[in-house]
Amino acid sequence: MVSELFDPDAWEPVAGFDATDVTYHRGVDVPAVRIAFDRPAVRNAFRPETVDELYAALDHARRQPDVGCVLLTGNGPSPKDGGWAFCSGGDQSIRGDSGYEYRDDESEEFPDDEGDAKANVGRLHILEVQRLIRFMPKPVVCVVPGWAVGGGHSLHVVCDLTIASQEHGVFKQTDADVASFDAGFGSAYLAKQVGQKAAREIFFLGREYDAAEAADMGMVNEVVPHGDLEAVALEWADEITRKSPMAIRMLKYAFNMADDGLVGQQVFAGEATRLGYMTDEAREGRQAFNEGREPTFRDYPWYY
Repeated sequence: MVSELFDPDAWEPVAGFDATDVTYHRGVDVPAVRIAFDRPAVRNAFRPETVDELYAALDHARRQPDVGCVLLTGNGPSPKDGGWAFCSGGDQSIRGDSGYEYRDDESEEFPDDEGDAKANVGRLHILEVQRLIRFMPKPVVCVVPGWAVGGGHSLHVVCDLTIASQEHGVFKQTDADVASFDAGFGSAYLAKQVGQKAAREIFFLGREYDAAEAADMGMVNEVVPHGDLEAVALEWADEITRKSPMAIRMLKYAFNMADDGLVGQQVFAGEATRLGYMTDEAREGRQAFNEGREPTFRDYPWYY
């Protein structure tokens, strides 16, 4: 069983994706994918291997021209206590002095090959996952069945939309409790969603908020009965993927550009260039260059 909320009739495994910490499925009838944390016994906390697999799945989804939406969630419940989680952030048991460290699963020690760079360098590459979600040219919907805590809270913040379980959704920022801090999207972008005072309360006090409270604050889009959570998420994906891919892509980058500075402008401009390439005017410029002649741009209007 993938997860108690998982509908096996709606999804099929993505071929060639071999992972231990993440599951990756493609919609049978909807051009969307479901990517899920699969460490429910530790509230879907991530270790470096988890992040490697998560990045690989997200990047694969990004590059599929027939996939228009990503549902990012967590499998469950926990076999230990029946608890639910989207993601509870970095696994503190393998956090070293410079980040999260690769460990041997059986011994919980470092790998035997001390020459391996992975054994000696702590990782914080969940930030690369945040950027991938942010710059992906398709919506990423965070589907929260339980805890969204610490680094998991930051992931939900950076996703385009969030749907949460009415009964089990928990939103909490524990960074200051473990001497960590997400000074990027996790905090500053959160403040754009809920306001400065509320964002500081979330981080400074570290209190728990249920799904309804999170929705009232502005960081959750919809609260759904737990048993309907993934069905509703798939309905959202179906609605999104019936829209214009070009319009959805440009809208996402337009929303991002206001906060992302020159990087956001570059991403938006790159997509605008792609649209320009698709015009007769651009084809004339390319063809004239290849034919060694002057382009006849006076045949094209100066739009206003």
